[in-house]
Amino acid sequence: MIPLRDANPTRRTPVVTIGIVLACFVAFAYELGLAASGGEAALESFVRQWGAVPADVTAAWARGDFLSAETATLITSQFLHGSWVHLLGNLLFLWIFANNVEDRLGRLPFLLFYLAGGAAAALAQIAVAPASTIPTIGASGAIAATLGAYLVFFPRARITSLVFLGFFYQLIDVPAVLVLGFWFVLQLIDGLGSLGLMASSGGVAFFAHIGGFVAGAVVARLVLSLPGRPGRPPARAAVG
Repeated sequence: MIPLRDANPTRRTPVVTIGIVLACFVAFAYELGLAASGGEAALESFVRQWGAVPADVTAAWARGDFLSAETATLITSQFLHGSWVHLLGNLLFLWIFANNVEDRLGRLPFLLFYLAGGAAAALAQIAVAPASTIPTIGASGAIAATLGAYLVFFPRARITSLVFLGFFYQLIDVPAVLVLGFWFVLQLIDGLGSLGLMASSGGVAFFAHIGGFVAGAVVARLVLSLPGRPGRPPARAAVG
């Protein structure tokens, strides 16, 4: 099941979401340029410097150095990607779901939420493989936090999804609770299956997805529980 767009209108232009998309493209263009000019060794060095390496983060924190370059990688790693598929897959989910969460929270609160959600996701991955020397990169942890918030804020929103039925496929409008619930269950299954392998090999950071999703859902639930929480005024335009 691949989500393609939602039928959940917004009342203003998602400036922060657009900015994040552009920042990811700029960072990836820099990676491509670095690989072209300096080769794979230069790119690997760059990714190791700015990606979140669990062993480096835990070592820095063990010596009490919390305001370190290693800690900063919890943020910088969110804008790096390993391939076009990695980048475009993440940005598809970001574009579909982030605009509504930004609209609900407000621009600055959403930016802080997004970055904090990505950091929480990276910490979840570090927690299950603290000795790993494999850099964790990508926006998927922060996007997972956004998905968790979307599920809490808009569980009945209709998501147009590409559903594969054997050799056939069909476009179906599915409630967000089913689309995102199915996605989260897959992350749990794959995450449990990957235990014990993460310290020595790369791959998908499933626990970053899990941790980010849970963190985003918790924050959204707290927002809904606040007294006098902002309502959702009628939208003027539909943005997928």
